[in-house]
Amino acid sequence: MTKPAHATPQRPEPEAGLTSETTGTSGPAGAPSAAQPGSTVGLERLSMRQLIFRRVTSNGLIMTGGIIVVIIVLLTTFGPMVISRGPLELNIQDRLQGPSGDYLLGTDNYGRDLLSRVLNGARVSLFVGFAVAILSTVIGYIIGMYSAYFRWADAILMRICDGFMAFPAILLAIALMAVLGAKTSNVVIALTVVFTPYVARVVRSSTLVVKEQTFVEALRAQGASSNRIIWLNMAPNVVSPAIIQATFIFADSIITEAALSFLGAGVPPPAPSWGNILLDGKTLIFNNPWMTIVPGAVIILTVLGINLFGDGLRDLFDPHTGKAVRKGGGRK
Repeated sequence: MTKPAHATPQRPEPEAGLTSETTGTSGPAGAPSAAQPGSTVGLERLSMRQLIFRRVTSNGLIMTGGIIVVIIVLLTTFGPMVISRGPLELNIQDRLQGPSGDYLLGTDNYGRDLLSRVLNGARVSLFVGFAVAILSTVIGYIIGMYSAYFRWADAILMRICDGFMAFPAILLAIALMAVLGAKTSNVVIALTVVFTPYVARVVRSSTLVVKEQTFVEALRAQGASSNRIIWLNMAPNVVSPAIIQATFIFADSIITEAALSFLGAGVPPPAPSWGNILLDGKTLIFNNPWMTIVPGAVIILTVLGINLFGDGLRDLFDPHTGKAVRKGGGRK
């Protein structure tokens, strides 16, 4: 009698798509592979960068607004280097000429090259908008954080902000410029005062939500100082809305600066700014419309590009729409 042959136990085949790297085995013996602690971290960083890049490039608002802003910044930076005529160079014999080969956008009522003035005026307008966005965001961030954490600060600082917000932005800016005087640096100061309360309100509302989280109570129970809780633990969670608000303030500052210069309360002439150029073409809008159309179109394109970029950032970071980068890689 021969003994029946016993079936040799077969090793289960790995599922499709799994390799020795993912199953933790190496070779036929199934010996565990050597651990590589640095590779996992590197892959996580790489995947996060790829995720961010993919979400940014797939967001049409960010890409459209970013392209518009980049083109305007490049023209503003390198355009005046190419143009031979300066923004203050007078040519009375060439005054009020239409677009031509010598003057691509025509000349104004003093014979100055309109293209040169628009590009150099863009430097002033963009500088004012960027400076106001940075200063108002930083100051408003500090005010909003402390107002949300301390009740006594909220009672004082937010009432001051409410007082400033009770006035229309343009009227408050005109009043401040009347006190400070027509100067580019004073325009930055006045607009910073105008727009800081709006940032403080946004930061305060976001911080109040973070303040109710469990980790804040745990830090308090451990004896962490207030400044540590505010700036090391709560502040990073409020960066996204502050950045989004800064983009909108950037656009609003450009419009408000142009309005102030148009009314004679902003950047003083003959220094070029988009508002000053509009002011020069006000009385000639029917006979020489290019003096108004050109700076007006540039203002519209710039503000449109910045607002589109800000809307794209809001969609990217908004956790309620499921489009936040920090939560986008896990669930579908």
